[in-house]
Parts: sequence; structure tokens; C-alpha cells
Amino acid sequence: MKKLIGVSGSSGIVTGKAFLYLEKEVPEITRFSIPEDQVDAELARLKIALDKAIKEVKALSEKAANEMSKDGADIFLAHLLMLEDVDFHDNIFSKIKTDLVNAEWAFFNASRQLMQVMLASPDPIFRERAVDIKDVSSRVLDHLLSVKQTSLADLDHDVILVAQDLMPSQVLTMNRKHVKGIVMDIGGATSHTAILARAFNIPAVLGLSTATSEILDGDTLVLDANIGEVVINPPRDELSKWEHLEVDYLLKLNEDMQTRDLPAVTKDGHKVLLKANIGIPEEAESLQRYGAEGIGLFRSEFLFLDSGQVAGEEQQLKSYNKVLAAMGKLPVTIRTADIGGDKILPELFSSKEINPLLGWRAIRLSLAMPEFFLAQLKAILRSSVNGNVKIMFPLISGIEELEEALVFLEEAKNECRRMKQPFAENIEVGVMIEVPSAAMTADILAQRADFFSIGTNDLLQYSLAVDRGNEKVSYLAQSSHPGILRFLKSAIQAAHDKGIKAAMCGEMAGDPSMTALLLGLGLDEFSMAASSIPRVKRIIRNVTLDECRKLAEELLGGISYIGNDVILKKWMTEKFPKENG
Repeated sequence: MKKLIGVSGSSGIVTGKAFLYLEKEVPEITRFSIPEDQVDAELARLKIALDKAIKEVKALSEKAANEMSKDGADIFLAHLLMLEDVDFHDNIFSKIKTDLVNAEWAFFNASRQLMQVMLASPDPIFRERAVDIKDVSSRVLDHLLSVKQTSLADLDHDVILVAQDLMPSQVLTMNRKHVKGIVMDIGGATSHTAILARAFNIPAVLGLSTATSEILDGDTLVLDANIGEVVINPPRDELSKWEHLEVDYLLKLNEDMQTRDLPAVTKDGHKVLLKANIGIPEEAESLQRYGAEGIGLFRSEFLFLDSGQVAGEEQQLKSYNKVLAAMGKLPVTIRTADIGGDKILPELFSSKEINPLLGWRAIRLSLAMPEFFLAQLKAILRSSVNGNVKIMFPLISGIEELEEALVFLEEAKNECRRMKQPFAENIEVGVMIEVPSAAMTADILAQRADFFSIGTNDLLQYSLAVDRGNEKVSYLAQSSHPGILRFLKSAIQAAHDKGIKAAMCGEMAGDPSMTALLLGLGLDEFSMAASSIPRVKRIIRNVTLDECRKLAEELLGGISYIGNDVILKKWMTEKFPKENG
């Protein structure tokens, strides 16, 4: 038995047989010279290949729009833009004419150079987008070289698909009735493959690096896509356990989804809000099927990281409006860009920082770049007439940063007024509580903020001095640490003392084992990955606020995270004996 660890692209638990999909190799693209009198013929060959590819992608776009949502169609519309890009065409046609080279080489070389630019980016999300260039170029080259690839549409039995990479067109056209899960060497949670897998409810584990070299065709696999784990050829007793977990997961998921339209209210009538976190606009359309009551965190930095460039005001406005259209009247909290740290935008960083997570990032970067910050604030303000928008500032460490950010916001409002661009005058402005100084001065910040949202990922990292990416110390990042619980309680209490709401948008909010504790601490809103909402709601609807408060009081009196974990696990086991959270 062997275990591989990657990242979750689409949640779920599934067992099955591996189908190793290694694409047929395209013949090596060679460069050769052509006589001048053959130029027109080469140009014609390329135009025919492009026209065929465009026709195929248009059909895929229509298929995506009919079978899933606008998300899939948008992916293929992006492919169409590449195929129909006049500048790209002119560059290739010019190479054929001036260099007198064959069409295959001219197209391959231009596509390769574009992919290399993407792959050279330090940001993984930008690198993932190189797969779209590969998808488009492979389609055109197949026509030029008369290569016919094996079609995943021909699958006739249930499999777990194992591939180095899957292009969006392959995910859309494969026989999804027989694909129980997807395992890939590359890719991440925001890749187009992950978006499509989530849209089709296919569990997927991505970014495994060596899956295609360590998994053989026909191997028995277990995917725990909730945590990004793949088990290869488990023993019979272990497999039996996983098969039962798979059935239990599906039954639980079905049971939890029945609560979609029910409120998140405790047995004694205390109601809280359950919202979703998103990173890209395309995620918004699927949120309400999980019962999300809004978006508690729109990580706007992915609008920049996805393209690798500073997105302009109009481009941002278009993305915000897309999210608002999907959410209707439900609230959408847009966090201003948290760029820096481990999310680098090359255009803004000329040198590498020694300690980036403690350096020039988030609100610090925005305040130091007025033009950049004002463009984002204006785009958010202008979008506010199309929905229920809130603004949230990240990594605020003290009142000085909040006051300065509010000055910028007022300037952005004045610019909108001068340009006669309407916006919601009463837009709410919140602060993320994610560094110790913010938690300790929450009473001061509450005087100028309309709401708090606690970012537990960074709060744990900074409070406990733990690099979560360092396996030697990551075990110390414990949510139940007495210091963390005291920070949470004081921040929530400071918000309530000033009559404002306290939300949470870190990983802790989506952990069902922490739900009762957070209720007891007084949390008003939980924001999490949408797929976690049904399980968290089930916990809320089966407890009373009074018993949650007693649990919180007991844990606040604890002296160690080990002792607190014992108490919490015992409490959850007694209340939810079948809960595997």
C-alpha cells in the first residue's frame, strides 16, 4: 500500500480502479524551409486548421453552457479568444512569410513561447493557465499533423482517471458517467480542471507530481478528496473500510443537502449566517446549491494572480458584477487584494523579500500604491449599485492603517462622484482580525469598523509563531490553543460591545468539530468553502446555544491544546457519534 498527498480539487470519497490516461505523443515538430511559391499553401493549411479548431471549441462552449453553467462556457470562450486573436495570427503568418518556415513549426514555436512566459511565473495559479494554451495549440497541431487522439468519451466502465494533466475540453467531453474520480500530477484548486470537476461533482485530487509514474493501469485506488489523499492498492480490510466510508459520505452528503433551504438555527432558536469563501468569479454560480447565504470572503487578489498582471478598474468591475449577478440580493464581502507573502504578483515585486509573510503584503502594499488601491476601491464602489457589497481590509495591525485605508476609500468615493459614477453611499466596511495586535486592540478597531471577520489561518500562524508549510512545526498550529481561544473571545466580545457583527472566514469556520465552540464564543457569521456548509449547518441545527456556551467556558479555562482537544472530542463524540469531522 502506498499513499500520495496532493491538493483537493473537488471534494468527496471514492474507491475504484485506475485508468491510466497517457496521451498519444504528437510527432516531433520539426522546422524545415519552404520555397516562396509554397507560402500561400502553408498559410491556407494553417487557416483551415484554425477554422476547424474554432468550430470545435464553439461546439464545446455550447455543450458546457447546456450541461453545467456559465462557468464552463466561459472557459471555452477564453479558448476562442486565443484562437481568434488577430495579433497572434499575424505574428505566426508573418513568421511563415518572412522566415519561409512550415506552418506546424511557426504555430508550435509561437505557442511554446507563450506557454513559457506563463510557466515562468512564480505564481502557481498563473502557471496553471498554461494548460489553456496547451489545449488550444494541441487542437490546432492535431489538425495540421492529422493526429487522432484517444477519446475519453469512449470510456465504457467505471474508473478513476489518472493523468499527468487534463485539458478543459477533455474533462467536458469525457464520458462522465463512468469517471468516478480524477487524479492528476499537476493542477491546483483554482485550475480550470478543478472548476469543471466541482461543477460535475467528480472528486479530484491534483498536484500529486508522481501519480502517473507510481500508479499502474488497473490499480485499486482510494481517493479522499476532502483532504487531498490517494491510497494505492490498500489491503482488503483497509479497502473495505474505505468502501463503507464512501457509502457513508454519500448518505451524509445527501442528508446534509436536504438542509439547503433551512436556516442555520440552533435548537433553542439562535440563528447565525453561513456564507462561502471564493477565489474566482466562476465559483459564485454554484454556491447557492449548498445553501450559502452570501459570500463572506471574495479573495480579490486572484483577479490579479490569475492573469499575472495588475487588473485595471474596468476589468475588476466586470468580475465583481459577474459575482453579484450570480448572488442576487445576497451579501458579497470583497476583500481588497491580499497580494504579497506567498502570493506574488511579479509586476509589483522587483526583488524577493527575506521574510515575505511578515513583509510588504495586503493592506501595506495597497496603502503604498495609491493608484493601484484607488482603482480597486473605485471598481468595488461602482459594482455596489448592482448588489449587496461590503468591503473588507486585510492584515490590519492597528487603527492607523484602518484610518489611512478609510481616507483612500473616501477619495475613491469623491472620484466616483466627480465622474458621475453611482455607488452605494452606505457601503459597509470591515476589518480582518488576523494578527495579534488587531485581536488585542479589537475594541479600538471596532470604533471605526462596521464588522469584523476573523482570519484564523494567519491568526494561528502569527500568534503561535508557526509556519504552517513547515512539516516540522505545523503540528503546533492548533485551533484549540488557549491563546487562540482567548484572542477569539476578546475580538468577538469587542465587536458585540460596539454593536457590530463578528464573522470568521478562516479554515476554522468550516471545521465541523469547531462549530459548537465558535457558537459558544458568540460568532455571528461563518464563511467557508461552500461544500463545508451542509455539515456545519447540521451541527448548528442539532445543538443549543446554552450547551455551546458551557463548552466554550470550559475550553477557555483550559491550560493546553491537548487537554482542550480531549474535551472537545469527547463532547462531539457524545453529541454526534457518527460524525467523522
